[in-house]
Amino acid sequence: MAEMSQRIEKLREVKTTAMLGGGKEKIEKVHQRGKLTARERVNLLLDPGSFVEWDMLVGHNKGLPTEGIICGYGTADGRAVCVYSQDPTILGGSIGFLHGYKMYRTIERALEMGVPLIGLHDSPGARVVRLEEGGGALGDMLSEKHGGSVFFPNTEASGVVPQISAILGACAGISVYSPALTDFVFMVDGISQMFITGPRIVKSVMGEEITMEELGGAKVHASVSGVADFRVKSEEECFRTIRKLLSFLPSNNEEKPPVIDTGDDPGRIDEGLAEIVPADGRKSYDVRKVIARLADNGDFFEVKAEFAPEMVVGFARLAGRSAGFVANQSMARAGSLTIDSSDKQARFMRFCDAFNIPIIMLVDTSAYMPGSYQEHAGIIRHGAKVLYALCEAVVPRIAVVLRKAYGGGNLGMGTIPGFKTDFTFYWPTAEAGVLGAEQSVDLFYSKEIAEAEDPVKYKAEKVKEYRDKYANPLFEASVNPYLDDVIEPKETRRLLIRTLQALQNKKVIRQPKRHGNIPL
Repeated sequence: MAEMSQRIEKLREVKTTAMLGGGKEKIEKVHQRGKLTARERVNLLLDPGSFVEWDMLVGHNKGLPTEGIICGYGTADGRAVCVYSQDPTILGGSIGFLHGYKMYRTIERALEMGVPLIGLHDSPGARVVRLEEGGGALGDMLSEKHGGSVFFPNTEASGVVPQISAILGACAGISVYSPALTDFVFMVDGISQMFITGPRIVKSVMGEEITMEELGGAKVHASVSGVADFRVKSEEECFRTIRKLLSFLPSNNEEKPPVIDTGDDPGRIDEGLAEIVPADGRKSYDVRKVIARLADNGDFFEVKAEFAPEMVVGFARLAGRSAGFVANQSMARAGSLTIDSSDKQARFMRFCDAFNIPIIMLVDTSAYMPGSYQEHAGIIRHGAKVLYALCEAVVPRIAVVLRKAYGGGNLGMGTIPGFKTDFTFYWPTAEAGVLGAEQSVDLFYSKEIAEAEDPVKYKAEKVKEYRDKYANPLFEASVNPYLDDVIEPKETRRLLIRTLQALQNKKVIRQPKRHGNIPL
């Protein structure tokens, strides 16, 4: 009995040491930098008392408690998730073999359990081998299950369970590639940085002086590179936002998202919708206001809000059920389709399709943005990603043309029949065609305009004539059987809900294959 007591005491001692990570002094330094510790992060993210840790004792015999990463499972608002949290108080959070193995195994377990994975990243990357340690130059990376090969389970889990990453320190190399493979990336102002090579390497190789924040801070990745899906002001806000994101998602690809009683009347009509969108196609408006009026209780959860603002994507609920909204934003680049908006749109739609979330397209675009920059940067290749994502999707999809749908805009927003959009509705303000009325008149009547007694007046009359006939949704409805209805704006929410209910058991069978070859 005495021997058992001694063993229990030793176990408690080792676990107490592990709970302190690198020790009180290093924890204090973390707090001085305005950051939370690895354990504080897990405790804030998960429901109180729900966290169950595994492999806690790994590394204790080498003086590396937990090997610098805390792993386990718990619940977030009652739903099971797997989580790992890198600990910068242990060798800076660098990834050695056992650290990498724990990371790898956590992703595998999330896949086996069929629950979302959340990675809290705070690591400079792979642990560098010292001269006196011997071994190969790649050191611990020669193991099959190491941080360097964690991309394999990330890829295996892609489209099977949601994967969410939070960047909570200066992360480089391996520590940014794994998050880049996950579905959503969060960054926090002032403490989050991501880069393949840091400022010192940039300076030594390129001679460029740049700070970590300028090179890979939260604002850069949220608005310029598009790597970050969410930029928040604090770690506490980060964890609250992750929990909210999870509320829209299923636990895995075999489930549908949870249905939540929002208390908002599914039969509600909204007279105010018609006042938001000007009939004049040259005037802009904020399409997020339209989405908010359609969503339950006005709750719209936007994704990549700062990147490619000409396209708005995000989640909302309709009658308590999750839906993914994809909308042209006339306030930015007149809602044109661009290389960046194409990447943003295609990736969001593919996520929704993977996880049984229906897609709502709100259309108001004059087509792809013209110009040498867009062409040289690969608008054809990037735009093709959208076409691929639209044709690949099997979830219910509804398009509502609010105003303009011209030329390639019909392709990029899936309003052409061959894209298999389930239902297409027009508002009375909708204008559709291969070209806009002005461009069509210029194409067909340039000679007549030039020879007219009053060219300006003649052109204006022709534009009106063309718009009245061809940019007229009532005329379009009379000749286009693929246009399901022209609706009043106030009816849109109610009609979307009823249509989604009708489509909830939709099944699509596709050709068997390993996978397609999406244009990347």
